[in-house]
Amino acid sequence: MFKSFWGSLEEQAQPHPQEIPTESWTRVLMMKVQNNLKDELRKETLQLAGENLEKEPCIMELRNQCRIIRTTELAAAQEKFNELERQKAETLNFHSPASLLRRLQEAMDKTDDESEILHGQLLNRESDIGVFVQKYKKLRNTYHRRALTHLAAKTSFTG
Repeated sequence: MFKSFWGSLEEQAQPHPQEIPTESWTRVLMMKVQNNLKDELRKETLQLAGENLEKEPCIMELRNQCRIIRTTELAAAQEKFNELERQKAETLNFHSPASLLRRLQEAMDKTDDESEILHGQLLNRESDIGVFVQKYKKLRNTYHRRALTHLAAKTSFTG
């Protein structure tokens, strides 16, 4: 008897769909759908966050590996790059106009010194005149060819 009484009171307290205006009913349905979507999104977000947290140790390990690779490979590549830059600078310096002129002058001086030594050997009678003339002529020819090249290069480099 009480059940039917309370049951009938509950039924009386809740409005029946026929009694709620259609506009209000639509709002109620939309709110329920919106709340359900919000709950689903919250659950999915929590699930994704949990999955991300599970992956964190793996991510940290990969970061450490990347850091190690970056430092070791980068250091090796940087060292090689620095060595190549040094070689480039040496090569450019070796073939610079000033360096070429200096080496040409050194070669001229060496040839001149050799011809003077040969001349001294002739004066001290340490060399035969036939051998002296052949060697001396070759040395002086080389010296003057280098002197002309040096002069032409010096003129063209300085303007």
